[in-house]
Amino acid sequence: MQAKALWYVAPGRAELREEAIAEPAAGDVRVRALFGAISRGTEPLVCDGKVPPGDFERMRPPFMGGAFPFPVKYGYATVGRVEVGPATLRDRIVFALHPHQSLFTVPADAVVPVPEGIPPARAVLAANMETALNALWDGAPGPADRIAVVGGGVVGLLVARLAARLPGTKVTVVDIAPARAECARALGACFATPDAARGDCDLVFHASATGAGLATALRLAGEEATVIELSWYGAGEVAAPFGARFHSHRLRLIASQVGKVAPSHRPRWSHTRRLAAALALLDDAALDCLLAPAVAFEDLPARLPAILALDTGAPCPLIRYVVD
Repeated sequence: MQAKALWYVAPGRAELREEAIAEPAAGDVRVRALFGAISRGTEPLVCDGKVPPGDFERMRPPFMGGAFPFPVKYGYATVGRVEVGPATLRDRIVFALHPHQSLFTVPADAVVPVPEGIPPARAVLAANMETALNALWDGAPGPADRIAVVGGGVVGLLVARLAARLPGTKVTVVDIAPARAECARALGACFATPDAARGDCDLVFHASATGAGLATALRLAGEEATVIELSWYGAGEVAAPFGARFHSHRLRLIASQVGKVAPSHRPRWSHTRRLAAALALLDDAALDCLLAPAVAFEDLPARLPAILALDTGAPCPLIRYVVD
């Protein structure tokens, strides 16, 4: 059987390629894609060839094709229906950490069933929710904490949603784009621009992937508070204001990266268990404010470079596509 897969082939250029699909062996599933999501954080760096050589192996998602910088078949958020496989999975809607492809064969343990009642179009948020959940574990917020989330992209807004559901917390999404305010409030958080945000926070999450955002996050942290850094800067270098209050306030800056389960949960949680938990957390209709109208899969090569280059202040930050 033949499938179509999205490949990044040169800086700012992508194309669809025909690929032969292996027949499922015992223990495999064949999945026909329904929806997929494209990361506004990672994939612009992949599209532009800005993955640092030292990160080539670490940044390989499951089932990636090719090699960095180009050509590369990339992606990690596909929702589809199992056409062939074990009886327990056949005809089930599943999520897979798979590159953007219309049809694919993978081991059955590489897919996670989407819980009943969660729309497939929303289930594409699973990888982002997994990142947000891991960040919450890294930050360990408590009831009644004052929390700032700097950067109102999809991951930042998911972090805000999880934090806002803790008892008594006061969560503020801080972003330079006022268009993000409506979605932040729909998710139970307040909204502020950087110059209006209140400081003295118990915990700050940074997810803007900008030096200015990191500076804002450090400024908003209260004495001996923690800043959780979720941003990935690729090959870029970021200047951070580590003088002044960072030192005098004894702040802590902790990197949160989804490739490993947070240390607080690592002894007990596998990656599969964490992904299943992230999917269950998507049983939340408020999250639909994160979903922009879907782009047709066939149109991605023509539209993707421009979409990834857009100002990330779009009110609906998740780019998703639909596969016919």
